[in-house]
Amino acid sequence: MHITVIGSLDSPYVTGYIPWSGLDQHIPVCRMLNPESVVPLYLQLKSHLQTQIEDGVYGKDGRLPSERELAQQYNISRMTARQAIQALMQDGFIDTRVGKGTYVRDQRIDQDLRHLTSFTEDMQRRGRISGSRVVRVEKMRADADIAAHLQVLPDTQVGLLSRLRLADGEPLAWEICHLNLRLCQDILDTHDFSRESLYSVLRDQYGQRLVTARQVIAARMPSREERDLLNITDGIPVLALHRVTHNDAQQPVEYVQSVYRGDRYQLQATLNLIAPTERGNEG
Repeated sequence: MHITVIGSLDSPYVTGYIPWSGLDQHIPVCRMLNPESVVPLYLQLKSHLQTQIEDGVYGKDGRLPSERELAQQYNISRMTARQAIQALMQDGFIDTRVGKGTYVRDQRIDQDLRHLTSFTEDMQRRGRISGSRVVRVEKMRADADIAAHLQVLPDTQVGLLSRLRLADGEPLAWEICHLNLRLCQDILDTHDFSRESLYSVLRDQYGQRLVTARQVIAARMPSREERDLLNITDGIPVLALHRVTHNDAQQPVEYVQSVYRGDRYQLQATLNLIAPTERGNEG
């Protein structure tokens, strides 16, 4: 294969004929791996390929070289190449398609735990097209658990809004929201939440300014119903979130139970070190 380097040898790209694609296009330089490093060769290759994926070299649904092609490019065994591919697969970066090869997956969405945002606003900021499919909507009597979270008496009428949340048509989460109807009495009768943002309606139509939320998060395996709705296969965990959201008068407006796909979502938080007290300096 004839390859011409663009710019300097430090450039991350070269151009030439790519045998596994049949195209003339930019491709990543095959930097040599270091066999003297304490880092195993397969992890070096995995890290190199992961960097290329994150930098958009291959792009969404881009096809990676095969084991044989990687072995030739990096002068390694096919077993080493296979281990690198398996490690990328386990971390959710790629998928294999029988008879077709290995392809880049749409990467996980980082959920910042510092900010209270609606799903619609969150997807819009990421350049994704948000959508909702209403699973169930009705008024119901609050049981003891729902009543405690919404700070109402048991058997009080509350709203139930169950929706499948979509990004670019792909199901990412299932949300079951219980609403304090004392603060938004007719909200389920007058709005279509397959098209409208709940938080926008609460703010603009009912004057409910949502300012704080307490959220508990746990990882678990999904139920069969959750797997079916979220279109996930066996063995993929979910992130289960329980959240109570308050308005600026510190009244609970909603109690939400959500399930997010563990293969498409990851949580992100910034932590600050608390200055130790004198008695806590020991370690």
